[in-house]
Amino acid sequence: MLIYGEHQKQISGGEHNTTNNQMELLACIKALEMLKEPCEVDLYSDSAYVVNTFLEGWLEEWKQMGWRTKGKKDVKNIDLWKRLDTLCEVHNVTWHKVKGHADNEYNNICDHLAVAAIPQDE
Repeated sequence: MLIYGEHQKQISGGEHNTTNNQMELLACIKALEMLKEPCEVDLYSDSAYVVNTFLEGWLEEWKQMGWRTKGKKDVKNIDLWKRLDTLCEVHNVTWHKVKGHADNEYNNICDHLAVAAIPQDE
């Protein structure tokens, strides 16, 4: 959900053969890609995987180590992390971790949108 002043826009989508972490990353990517010019962004997510990567400095560490973890393993979802990193160079993003499945009105709306967008097997 994008919010600017009084304006709100709900976006959602789904993909087959994906993981929760990939979709959490893709949600951030798609939201930032909707912005038409560089912006100051407060990005709220219940994904510790995404938010902690920025708040704990893991992304910068991964880049310095050639996209490898401290354990010398390849970073998972590297293509998505690189896309998100590029967008964060365009926009000034402040990351906020919210508690999932709690009383955050906007997070609950986003959860509902995410569940509704899950592709059904044919």
